[in-house]
Amino acid sequence: MSQPIAPASRSLSRRLFLGAAGTSFVAAATAPVWAQGSSSSDGTTGEPPVDVPEQPAARPMPQMEVEPPIEPERRVGFCVVGLGQFALNQIIPSFGESRMSKLVALVSGDRQKAETVAEQYGVSTDAIYGYDNFDDIAKNDEIDVVYIILPNALHAEFTIRAAQAGKHVMCEKPMAVSAEECERMIAACEEANRKLMIAYRAQYEPYNLEAIRMIRDGDLGELRSLDNVAARPIDLENPADEWRVDQDLAGGGSLMDIGIYALNGARYLTGEEPVEVSATISNPEGDQRFHDVEDIVAWRMRFPSGVIANCLTGYSFSGNRFSVYGSEASLTLEPATDYYKHSLRVMTEEEQTEPQIPEKNQFALEMDHLAEAVLNDTPVKTPGEEGLQDVRLMLKIYEAAESGGVVPIDWSYERAVPAEQGPDGQQ
Repeated sequence: MSQPIAPASRSLSRRLFLGAAGTSFVAAATAPVWAQGSSSSDGTTGEPPVDVPEQPAARPMPQMEVEPPIEPERRVGFCVVGLGQFALNQIIPSFGESRMSKLVALVSGDRQKAETVAEQYGVSTDAIYGYDNFDDIAKNDEIDVVYIILPNALHAEFTIRAAQAGKHVMCEKPMAVSAEECERMIAACEEANRKLMIAYRAQYEPYNLEAIRMIRDGDLGELRSLDNVAARPIDLENPADEWRVDQDLAGGGSLMDIGIYALNGARYLTGEEPVEVSATISNPEGDQRFHDVEDIVAWRMRFPSGVIANCLTGYSFSGNRFSVYGSEASLTLEPATDYYKHSLRVMTEEEQTEPQIPEKNQFALEMDHLAEAVLNDTPVKTPGEEGLQDVRLMLKIYEAAESGGVVPIDWSYERAVPAEQGPDGQQ
């Protein structure tokens, strides 16, 4: 099974992958292919090689409800750190559907790639930074928020450095690879009086918000059980996936990656925090993809009300479904956490219905939520404490799998902003 990596191991990984841009490193022969430096890789930063699309990646366009954007000069400026597939194909194009946010800067170890992206999206070449001069973002007053999209083990360092540069931070999930790192990230942002938000996009997505509303309003009756599945096959022929099976960079396997959706989903759907957990980890025999990290994790959480959540994740199969069972009805979100397509089914003994909810760009919604919080100095719905809670729970899941027993959750956590609150602040 996979355990959190030791600080010394993460430090070695950081040196290998965050060396000054353009330099070669001694370990290149044993590093992943994308870490060896090429015209299309950001190897020294953990970015896999990605071809920059001439246009935003083709995808089904959300049916956006028209809301007037604020004036360009009032929009909150974002600096995207890391130009991998997720940043290029999802996040950066989503600024075009944002009402309050704008892209103003880029951080990448590949200057040529960054210049191509900057030209496509109207970013000044003076606002392109490498990892060697990242701290110079402090001199750029157009940057309000730094959005960190790097391998998990690098989140803490760049969050802390961004806060020290005087910038608010949005950080991809999982927040970090240890509770101690999460706590340092929170402390750094508090000390700098900057906001820290973890990019839990599903908590801003309309279908998930409708499911939460139905549960809170009692449409399902008394909540009894959940079955959450979040899994996807890992493809090591895709260089973008290589870091995910590197313990030093990922901090774990499927649980720390795709499994966090099932965990966080169980928490925001119930509106409760678990009091105990049991778990099992299974790796296919002889599959070298899982030499350092886990494949399948199945875990069960009990909540204070008696609700039981059965959760499943893995890197060798596909699954994207949340099922919630109440005394009067049940609902299923499938896909539950897709980028641009969702479905909700509600079932009673008499009928099945499929509410039709306008799709919205959840990436734009979450960025605008942080932008609004910056403009109005209001709390964010998914702060660093929310990320810390999931990391602590994932470590307990690993502990439960190792022990083979039921592990109690011996701390308390309460959300500052209710999970049912929408991106516009409405209940």
